[in-house]
Amino acid sequence: MPSPAALTYGPIFVGVVFNILLYGIMITQTFLYFTVYKKDRLWMKCFVALLFICDTLNCAFDITFLYIPLVNNFGNPSSLMYATWVFATDPVMTAVIGSLTQCFFAWRVNVLTHSIPAVIFIAFCALCQFCGGLGTSIAVGMIPEFVHFQKFEIIVIVWLAFSAVADCAITVALVWHLRKHKTGFAATDDIVNKIIRLTVQTGLITALCAVIDLVLFLATPSGLHLVFNLPLSKLYTNSLMSSLNSRAGWRYGSGSGETTTDEFTRNARDKHLNVRGDTSRRVSMMTPNQVYIDVESHEMVDVVDTKALPSDSAIGAMPSRPYSEKGGKLSVAGTSDSL
Repeated sequence: MPSPAALTYGPIFVGVVFNILLYGIMITQTFLYFTVYKKDRLWMKCFVALLFICDTLNCAFDITFLYIPLVNNFGNPSSLMYATWVFATDPVMTAVIGSLTQCFFAWRVNVLTHSIPAVIFIAFCALCQFCGGLGTSIAVGMIPEFVHFQKFEIIVIVWLAFSAVADCAITVALVWHLRKHKTGFAATDDIVNKIIRLTVQTGLITALCAVIDLVLFLATPSGLHLVFNLPLSKLYTNSLMSSLNSRAGWRYGSGSGETTTDEFTRNARDKHLNVRGDTSRRVSMMTPNQVYIDVESHEMVDVVDTKALPSDSAIGAMPSRPYSEKGGKLSVAGTSDSL
C-alpha cells in the first residue's frame, strides 16, 4: 500500500512546483506591464498590484504548508494525514484571485458589448465561486483529514463548477462580439482574429483546469486533484496579464501603453468611414495601409451637327418665343407646341 506521503504529498509537491513556475511567469508579466503601460489608469495599476500581492501570498502559503510536515515534522507519519490552517488558505486565496479576474473580464464585456444580462451572469458566477472557495476553506478547517475531504464535496462542486461556467461565459461573450464586428478588411480582421484566439486560449485553460480538478476530486479519494488545484490561481492571473500585455504586441520599452477602453475607442475612431462629397468624391478608410478611392464625374454634352441646321434667313424668319425653366425641365411659356 502506498505511503501517505505518496498518496497526498506527491500530488501536492507537483502542484506547488507548477505554482512556483507560473509565479515566475507572473513576475515577468507584471514587470512588463508596469514598464510598458505607464499611462494606464491608476485603478488598473492598483488592480494588477493587488493580484500580484495575492499571488505572492498564495505562493508563500503553499511553500510553508509543504515545509512544515516534510521538514519540521520529518519522521512523524501522523502529521502527513492532516491539513493545517496554512493549507486551508489555498481555496479561499484561489477563489479571491479567480473572482477578481472574472470581475475584470466582466467589466471588459460591459465595455465592449454593453450587455447587462451577460455582465450580471458573469458577476453572479464569480460571486458563487468565491463563496464556494470560502466555504471549502472553512470545511478544511473543520475536517482536516485528507481522506475525509469528500464529505464536503457539495461546496467544492459549487466552487469549481461556477468557476468553469464563468470562464466559459466570458469567452463566449467576447468571441461572439468580436466575430460580429469584423470589418471585411484584411488588416483589421487579422487583429480581431488574434484577439479571438487569445481570448479562447486563456478562457479555456482556466475552465478546463477547474473541470479536471473537480472530476478528479469526485473520482478518487487521493490527492491527485491537487496537481490541478494548486496552480489554478496562477493560471487566472497569467491569463489576465497576458490579455493586458498583448495590447502592445509585446513591444518592450515603448512606454506608450493605453487602457483597454482607450484602445478600443481609438480603433473604433480609426475604422470610421468618412465620406466627403463634391464634384469628385473621395472615400478614405484609415487603416495601416490607407486606401483612397477617387470617383470622377463626367458630364455628357450633345454636339449639334452644323450641317443639319437651317440657314440664317430661315432662323431669322422663325418667331421668337419665351421659355421658362422650372424643376430642371424646359417648357414653352404661353403655348402648347412642342419644341
